[in-house]
Amino acid sequence: MSRLSSRQIPRLESPRARRQAIRELIRATAVSTQEQLRELLAEQGFETTQATLSRDLARLGARHVTRPDGGAVYELEEAKVPPPNDPVVALAGIVRTIAENGSLVVIHTQPGAAQAVARSIDMARFEELLGTLAGDDTIFLAPARGVSARKLCARVKEFLSKAMEAP
Repeated sequence: MSRLSSRQIPRLESPRARRQAIRELIRATAVSTQEQLRELLAEQGFETTQATLSRDLARLGARHVTRPDGGAVYELEEAKVPPPNDPVVALAGIVRTIAENGSLVVIHTQPGAAQAVARSIDMARFEELLGTLAGDDTIFLAPARGVSARKLCARVKEFLSKAMEAP
């Protein structure tokens, strides 16, 4: 009978343990590619595919950011301040206008704020909304089938009314 070494037996860990290892590696090492991260995980006994690794990175909120010296690395956003009880209050003063043209709803925000506003709208899961598309300071909202842009605009204005007030 042949015996398998512990190195030959794939380590079957939970996704939670794998994601914790990813957190630790990103915090401790300048990881520039998913392939590099996959190799570092393999050294710790975590065999994973690129697709699984990509989903884990998304779930962890990892970002691929450019470094001042060139190149790019993964980083995790650290929670610095506990979120307010009402997430829309955190957006106060950054929504400039909300309008519709019969087909789409368009929201203009302060520069750099569109993605945060779009995320809050997406998380609200309005039945009237098919989807959002956010740039730097502009968001396009597509109404769901059978819903008028005017109705969606009114719903979003109500939702974001606190975000339109100056802080």
